[in-house]
Amino acid sequence: MAQAQIGVTGLAVMGRNLARNFARNGFTVAVHNRSPQKMHSLIEEHGSEGEFIGCETLEDFVDALAKPRTVVIMVQAGGPTDAVIDALTPLLEEGDIIVDAGNAHFPDTRRREAALKEKGLHFVGAGVSGGEEGALLGPSIMPGGPAESYATLGPILEKIAAKAEDGTPCCVHVGPDGAGHFVKMVHNGIEYADMQLIGEAYHLLRAGLNLTPAEIGDIFAEWNTGDLDSFLIDVTANVLKQVDAKTGKPLVDVIVDEAGQKGTGRWTVQSALDLGAPVTGIAEATFARAISSQTAQREAARGVLAGNAGDFHIKDRKGFIEDVRLALYASKVVAYAQGFDQIQAASEEYGWGIKRGDMAKIWREGCIIRARFLDRITEAYERNDSLASLLVDDYFAGAVANGVSAWRRVVSQAALAGVPAPAFSSSLSYYDSLRAERLPAALIQGQRDFFGAHTYKRVDAEGTFHTLWGGDRSEVEA
Repeated sequence: MAQAQIGVTGLAVMGRNLARNFARNGFTVAVHNRSPQKMHSLIEEHGSEGEFIGCETLEDFVDALAKPRTVVIMVQAGGPTDAVIDALTPLLEEGDIIVDAGNAHFPDTRRREAALKEKGLHFVGAGVSGGEEGALLGPSIMPGGPAESYATLGPILEKIAAKAEDGTPCCVHVGPDGAGHFVKMVHNGIEYADMQLIGEAYHLLRAGLNLTPAEIGDIFAEWNTGDLDSFLIDVTANVLKQVDAKTGKPLVDVIVDEAGQKGTGRWTVQSALDLGAPVTGIAEATFARAISSQTAQREAARGVLAGNAGDFHIKDRKGFIEDVRLALYASKVVAYAQGFDQIQAASEEYGWGIKRGDMAKIWREGCIIRARFLDRITEAYERNDSLASLLVDDYFAGAVANGVSAWRRVVSQAALAGVPAPAFSSSLSYYDSLRAERLPAALIQGQRDFFGAHTYKRVDAEGTFHTLWGGDRSEVEA
């Protein structure tokens, strides 16, 4: 029997397309699915694309792989992934590689990597971004796990990955154990923020200028030729121009305004809280999806909660559109800056050694958040890989400064008109918090010392202090 260089088990759409991508790129691929029919249909429909070895049992699947064996798991995260790993492990040998290419929670990946390491197996948690199309045509791939496994796995993944304009594969070894899945999680968190900001821009243009969705689609298409050029802006223009075949109305007007989520945004925010990383834009975007689904509360509030809101008074149509564009760009920079800060915090916490510039490089093509300004982010980290914040890089500091007045006008107008813009607003607040000379945290620390003796530091002396609030209110060194 021909020996496969890689195997894929789990042939739903993503697994199916990934297997086809491997085959199209010249690799012999063993394919397996719990229900063999999916395996057979893949070979029947796409067998001409390359060399597939169909396997009805896991034993046959493992036997079809050349050593060291490389198995890619593409099944539902959580219990199903554990079940497949448990079934595979007794069939594998020391040095074999298991790759989980699903959206696993990174603590699960860390647990699995440690357990399989004890058995002599390499476990790689690989984030794969780009959706169904990316899996087939070239995704952005974020593999973690043991560095030695990348010697075998890396050349395969780099060949099937998307390629940036300079020809660089959008794939790099991210770091040990759960690093790959962590970075994919943050990628998805940034995606949440990006989509929410775009949604708010659309909402403001529609409410402020009474434009049709198609007209706003044209604006987004125009924006997509400049600094905002990105996959999500292009998607937005297409969605806004789409007409519903049944009613003749804009499609966006017949879609229920409840945004779903699969959990990666929540994971990002939960992790950020654990790390003390303020990802406010991502958090607001995640909560915005949550409130959109709170149908009972929203229904009860309509007509009951006072708005006291005025109307938009837009005298300069082109000026308002430009203000929204600048506010969108500035807010997007904040979202990315926060995401990269979270990656850095996790890298330090877990000893991963992640290079943020490499993450920007592999997000330039193939993934959902691919955008022109990722080239600028790559350049920023090449200039200084120890940037305290992306916002202090000369290019981005200048770009945001150019739009900060417009940003303030947009947030103010939204508040006065009663149009929710939580991600725009929180991003601006984050920006102002970074640049503030003093924050009210001094008062908060004083309060904490008063009721809990939590101590404080002084601006004019070294050490830690406490005021005897219940006594003579003198200060003592803690």
